[in-house]
Amino acid sequence: QVQLVESGGDLVQPGGSLRLSCAASRAISLLSTMGWYRQAPGKQRELVAEISSGDNRKYADSVKGRFTISRDNAKNTVDLQMNSLKPEDTAVYYCNSRRQLGGITKWDYWGQGTQVTVSS
Repeated sequence: QVQLVESGGDLVQPGGSLRLSCAASRAISLLSTMGWYRQAPGKQRELVAEISSGDNRKYADSVKGRFTISRDNAKNTVDLQMNSLKPEDTAVYYCNSRRQLGGITKWDYWGQGTQVTVSS
């Protein structure tokens, strides 16, 4: 199973910023839709942002204008820049890699998660 390695989670104050990074192999990163999901205690996992192999981006309404997902091909990472953080952004953030061919899921990989806590 492919391992996705997340980093960047931390404790930050409201209004602060964090940059999360998801490291994968070059092939995994470039051939798949990469996404960031989050799960708060007592809540279901939700999509935060994703970027396709063609660099099309989607964001949850709650983070539009504050978060930016991007690929760094030199580092083979998919990053999530989070600005203007709010306490409700507190969650474990997970990296996901998904690839589909002919309507069939080729792979669907998940990282172990990184904790983001927004609190004074």
